[in-house]
Amino acid sequence: MLNNIRIVLIGTSHPGNIGAVARAMKNMCLSSLYLVQPKIFPSAEATSRASGADDVLARAHVCNDLEEALQDCCLVIGTSARSRTLSWPVLDARSCAARVYQESQSHPVAIVFGREHSGMTNEELELCHAQVKISGNPDYMSLNIAAAVQIIVYEILMAERAGVDSGDIVVADDDDEALLASADDMALFYQHLEEVMIQTDFLNPQRPKFLMRRLRRLYNRARPDKNEINILRGILTAVQKNISE
Repeated sequence: MLNNIRIVLIGTSHPGNIGAVARAMKNMCLSSLYLVQPKIFPSAEATSRASGADDVLARAHVCNDLEEALQDCCLVIGTSARSRTLSWPVLDARSCAARVYQESQSHPVAIVFGREHSGMTNEELELCHAQVKISGNPDYMSLNIAAAVQIIVYEILMAERAGVDSGDIVVADDDDEALLASADDMALFYQHLEEVMIQTDFLNPQRPKFLMRRLRRLYNRARPDKNEINILRGILTAVQKNISE
């Protein structure tokens, strides 16, 4: 099920880093690479640094934005070493790998890596269910992106080889009620929710503060399934209908 695990790179500025990431992935039996607005790709330097992982580069998906890269994913974990005003649930590399491997048994999952110099924005982290931090020297936390990917994908391969107790894995049934909402399902729900809050004057778009960010954190923590999201959107639609009457 490692094919269900996506490595997503945002705005990579150095093509050599893309090649090095592809090499790290192939070494650890992963092959699904998504690139969000890379500065230079394809690139001879990326191919050179891939050192034989050309097949991973050839199959890489180039996306216009992070939402496109996360389509169909039901678990998204973002990598970030920075503290945030509103914190997200934080995992270490080993816990992240175990969770990613478990959930990849039943649906696509993604691990997102930000830009080399600035990492992920708050808006990008809002699309994630959790944040992974790689432990190291607190006085010098400066990992190259390929090194960070190497650590995470190594832990995933170790989790796969160690196996996971089948009693710990929740496998989705064919029934829609059991299927977790995907990233695109959630994006449409958040858009709908914000629209209704503005229409009911609950949210002032000129002074939003952290309201949507807090609500995203709430629903990401809850992990609603598709049926639950349909119910919530049905409620929002009913509110809009009453407003218009």
